[in-house]
Amino acid sequence: MRELGQPRELRRGPLLALLLVFALVWFGTLEHRRLINPDEGRYSEIPREMVATGDWLTPRLNGIKYFDKPALQYWLTASAFTVFGEHHWTARLWPALTGFLGVLFTAFATAKLFGPQAGLIAGAVLAGSVLWNVIGHVNTLDMGVSFFLAAAVFALCLAQRDDANPRERRRWQDGAWVLLALAVLSKGLIGLVLPAATVVAYAIWQRDLDFVLRIRPVRGLLILLAITAPWFVAVSLANPEFARFFFIHEHFERFLTKTHGRYQPMWYFIPILLLGMLPWLGSLLQGLAAGFRREAGRRFQPQRFLLVWAVLVFVFFSVSSSKLASYILPIFPALAALIGLHLAGYAVSRRIEWHALPAIVIGAACLFLVPYVTRFASDRVPVALYEAYQPWLYAGAAALLLGGLAAFWLGRQGRSVAAVCTLAFGGFAFGQGFLLGHDNLGSVNSAHDVAVAIRPLVPPDAPFFSVDTYDQSLQFYLKRTTTMVAYRDELGFGISQEPQKFIPDLAAFEQAWNAAPVAWALMSPATWQEMNQKGLPMTEVIRDTRRVIVRKP
Repeated sequence: MRELGQPRELRRGPLLALLLVFALVWFGTLEHRRLINPDEGRYSEIPREMVATGDWLTPRLNGIKYFDKPALQYWLTASAFTVFGEHHWTARLWPALTGFLGVLFTAFATAKLFGPQAGLIAGAVLAGSVLWNVIGHVNTLDMGVSFFLAAAVFALCLAQRDDANPRERRRWQDGAWVLLALAVLSKGLIGLVLPAATVVAYAIWQRDLDFVLRIRPVRGLLILLAITAPWFVAVSLANPEFARFFFIHEHFERFLTKTHGRYQPMWYFIPILLLGMLPWLGSLLQGLAAGFRREAGRRFQPQRFLLVWAVLVFVFFSVSSSKLASYILPIFPALAALIGLHLAGYAVSRRIEWHALPAIVIGAACLFLVPYVTRFASDRVPVALYEAYQPWLYAGAAALLLGGLAAFWLGRQGRSVAAVCTLAFGGFAFGQGFLLGHDNLGSVNSAHDVAVAIRPLVPPDAPFFSVDTYDQSLQFYLKRTTTMVAYRDELGFGISQEPQKFIPDLAAFEQAWNAAPVAWALMSPATWQEMNQKGLPMTEVIRDTRRVIVRKP
């Protein structure tokens, strides 16, 4: 019987075939779902407007300046639109690509640091983790920055490992700084602050303050500035208001205050971590414990550095006043590497089947709970939509349960690598079932259906108003911007800079509507009822449970 610790078990042919299948499955579902509000609509519309206007310097959302985040992902998505056209899959291509590369780089780096078996297991762990899987198929900025941060952390570990030669050290260390620069261009200063804090915390823990100098901070900062400064300087020169809003409001005020309306309690990320790490709950604590171990005779302890990174990022966002579930995503590759290190051990390989038990229990529990999902139904999201969602949830739960059972059996047979890959497949299918089935709620969570229905009817030069609401995906599907009426929200800062693009109240809207020979508008059913009672000349064109679109005449 071959044990997990024997490298000859890793034959190139089967691994390449497995990688090809994984790539086809990973990228094959990107076109399936409508863009869901708010994030997917927002981060598809900004690059669409870049392509439409030719202005790739100043990000705009619905025609209004939008400085919440840097421009790297906008540029790359706009490039995909330019080359391949504006589709669901091109809108999601960058998150999917970086998520896929994250799996590959985690496997590669873990193999270099801890051995080939640990590398294969780490890649499988990350690929099967529910949160990494789901965010990798959703158009948000979190996957891109998570990939760059995780890759930079791994590159730093590869540069500092004891057996690296001078050329490797220089190459990986410079590469880490390049990756940090791309993280900054993806989502701002966290791309530098969090890794820097990790370096300092690790140096203090190890009582190795020279470690701070070994990462070559002066050379590294010059590399980082050479990559990041050109856009920050150019956009600030074109928009003098950018610097204060981006660096103060979007960083310090977001972290220290509740101004963004995303406050959650300190323990918020604990259930997120547990759910997101499915189906690896049976290995998570042991993986963290592996990070504490010190390998005798080695100056640099990569497992400890990865542990410091994971703990620091988790604590940083836990104490922040602004929280979203995907904020802790950058720690998942490090956790996968630590779990890979743990599961590659000979002592554990003989009991690896027990790590499948959480997947079996949770899969069975989900099968039991699926019928109750219809209790979330409301006037806005009818019960019929949840009933259509249920088969996908059943499929995902069944995949998790069967993957756990198969992994348990394979582990009992001593086929530990096969058990890990099977468990990863169960976790991946579980996440995809949840995500793909969510499109059954797309008719209310996305403006796709109403926008596609009216787009041929709307004259290009006719004014189109968003009245007391803003639907993030409408503009992408209409292929045009709309005029905001009495609604600011996240566009408030941009509106304050360009107030001429905004109608401040319903009275001013009524004047604009009456003056226009032809006009269109989006509004909520409640606002439509109010406008109708006032006798405004409006004809309802189409509606769903969340939105009404009207025209004049």
